[in-house]
Amino acid sequence: MQVSILWVDDEIDFLKPHIIFLEQKGYTVQTASNGNEAIEMVRTNQYDLVFLDENMPGLSGLDTLPQIKELKPTLPVVMVTKSEEENIMDMAVGSQIADYLIKPVNPMQVLSSIKKHVHAKDLISGKQIIDLRVEFNTVNQNISAARTSTEWADIYRKLVSWQMKLMDSTDSSLKQIFEMLLNDANTEFAKFVRNNYINWFNPKHTDKPLLSPSLLRNKVFPIIDSGQHVLLILIDNLRYDQWKAIEPHLTPDWRVETDETYYSILPTATQYARNAIFSGLMPLEIQKTYPNLWVYDEEEDGKNMHEQELLVSQIQRLGKNYKTFYEKSNTLKSGQRIVENLGEILKNDLSVLVFNFVDMMSHSRTDSEMMKELASDEAAYLSLTKSWFQHSDLKTLLTDAAKHNTKVVITTDHGAIRVQNPVKVIGDKATSTNLRYKLGRNLNYNAKEVFDIRKPEEAHLPKPNVSSSFIFAYGNNFIAYPNNYNYYVNYYRNTFQHGGISMEEMIIPFIVLSPIK
Repeated sequence: MQVSILWVDDEIDFLKPHIIFLEQKGYTVQTASNGNEAIEMVRTNQYDLVFLDENMPGLSGLDTLPQIKELKPTLPVVMVTKSEEENIMDMAVGSQIADYLIKPVNPMQVLSSIKKHVHAKDLISGKQIIDLRVEFNTVNQNISAARTSTEWADIYRKLVSWQMKLMDSTDSSLKQIFEMLLNDANTEFAKFVRNNYINWFNPKHTDKPLLSPSLLRNKVFPIIDSGQHVLLILIDNLRYDQWKAIEPHLTPDWRVETDETYYSILPTATQYARNAIFSGLMPLEIQKTYPNLWVYDEEEDGKNMHEQELLVSQIQRLGKNYKTFYEKSNTLKSGQRIVENLGEILKNDLSVLVFNFVDMMSHSRTDSEMMKELASDEAAYLSLTKSWFQHSDLKTLLTDAAKHNTKVVITTDHGAIRVQNPVKVIGDKATSTNLRYKLGRNLNYNAKEVFDIRKPEEAHLPKPNVSSSFIFAYGNNFIAYPNNYNYYVNYYRNTFQHGGISMEEMIIPFIVLSPIK
């Protein structure tokens, strides 16, 4: 890219050595000897940077600056001044100027300023490429060596850290490297889950991660038992990277005390994972203990209509005597009502608020062309999450909650993944409709393409029929029927789905916040 610079100084002839130096470095430099000339040149030409002398006769640099900014608000202007005068410093703080140099300037100062304000993105991108290639090799080695659920959680958190750094990058090579690394990691993670998931329910197994049914008992109830009131906010379908996207908007009011992950059970779907959280039981145990509260996949009744009952039953079963509050926010009106009554709500030992917006956003992205455009890729999906949170009742609620003596727990029931590759499966009409897992009889599939659990009771999953079995999609695959195959694949490809096996769906956030006094 040919960089064009305008240098404005009433003694421009004395700067010839500097200009020659820059031209030898490949820059195009045009000059102006007064403010009026500079304004006209900015009006009629494209520049990447302006060096502007502050002390010129007639229209001074300080008078010229706002007129340049009015014409080209984003054009970087470096003020050249004889001293660090207070008004120049104030303008630097106010971002009216990009930088300032103190006379007499030397060529390397000038070159450094150009690199800082014109080449910064290229330099950062170049360093990121080097760092990511080094990280690529390190993470690749970690992926090959990973044997435990903790090691896989660490790998995913490292990948999310890089994802956040690359959110605003326009460098396609960086994103390709990252996507390749993430896909490779998910391929190996799927093998890990396939080989170990059933063993996680064996009491003698040494590497059992924290799973959905143990979340409240092991992580939330001990906080209450220590004498703290807890506000538990469960955001349905919140991935760990989405948490990291909204985290900066909480730090003015909250200190992050705990930033951990835990594992969602399979299927990574609300009906299974969230009921397991509130009941403290696996789905099979829920179905056996509370048969009137369990609804199978293809039954028309609501799948999460009894969460409060399951929560209360878990608390009683554990011999606790908590005063509780539960509310599910599906609408703007319910969110506003919670905000208005927050003071009274937080007097409970445990206040539970379920927010479904992220899940609703994910589903509407599948059905709405406008939402597909707004969340066209991972970066846009994160950006949309961040935008929602900034303007949500939840953000207002958390700002108000920081004024109270309470702990806030933010967590979720499962995440989601953007699906790309179809996997053909044949099933009868009673087979469940989820794209990431299937529950049904006589399922016909390629065993290498899915994780099949032919005895659901081994995974503590209920089954509507003796011959029913589960299959789960790996990585970014999704399950498609042969009938009307091309339409089905084109409609669902590149949508966010959940229910299957991926780090994004299974390794999910558990966050504890303390108010900043």
